[in-house]
Amino acid sequence: MSGDLKWNKILGAGLATAFVIIGVQQVTGFIYQSEAPEKMGYFVDAPEEAAGGAAEVELPPDWGTVLPAADVAAGEAAFARCQACHNIAQGGANGIGPNLFGVVGGPVMHAAGFAYSDAMSAHKAEAPNWTYDELDQFITNPGRHVPGTKMSFAGIRDQQTRINLIAYLRSQGSGGYAIPAPDPARQPGAAAPAEGVEVAPGASQATEDAGGPAGGAPITGAAGQPAIEQSPAAPSAADSSTESPR
Repeated sequence: MSGDLKWNKILGAGLATAFVIIGVQQVTGFIYQSEAPEKMGYFVDAPEEAAGGAAEVELPPDWGTVLPAADVAAGEAAFARCQACHNIAQGGANGIGPNLFGVVGGPVMHAAGFAYSDAMSAHKAEAPNWTYDELDQFITNPGRHVPGTKMSFAGIRDQQTRINLIAYLRSQGSGGYAIPAPDPARQPGAAAPAEGVEVAPGASQATEDAGGPAGGAPITGAAGQPAIEQSPAAPSAADSSTESPR
């Protein structure tokens, strides 16, 4: 009989404990009852961007202004990142990329015996020469400017570094490639011309020797004189270009 009472007491204590726990939960839930929010999450009071707040478009360099003031020594230092693939010595051999002596202003795919990519071959039809603008756009992001190029270089985003580098490349066999006259339309603060609008007369819309793309030879003014004196001619096809180009 005493054994049965012992087990009854144990079971009773367990049931009592369970009732206490359940009761505490019910009472606590009633006291601390909370309503679900109408909208889930937290509101962050962040100001909205102004309408039309697109990123500022970087104007192309005004070569007639920036090249005479460029730091050629800094450009030579910037070229150090190119030396793993490119030789710039006159008559030097091609490396992973073509020799770059006389590249500025020279024809695309100039290096004899170098295996240029199919992408560069196709791009040559659109841009046959390495003008200042063409080099600048290619060096900024080779893979974006010439999709499919074999050149794996990520590019140089800093404009002043590119200007210095191009000034250095010009000093290596491309001194005869003319610097265009300063172009007010490319000066800081100038608005980009609307699509289809021609550049005003007198602006330095540079051309190739036979009327090539922008970034090339200087424009003569009303007096028929170039704004900056230059050596006579661009380097020959045997001396120029890059797929740095490839």
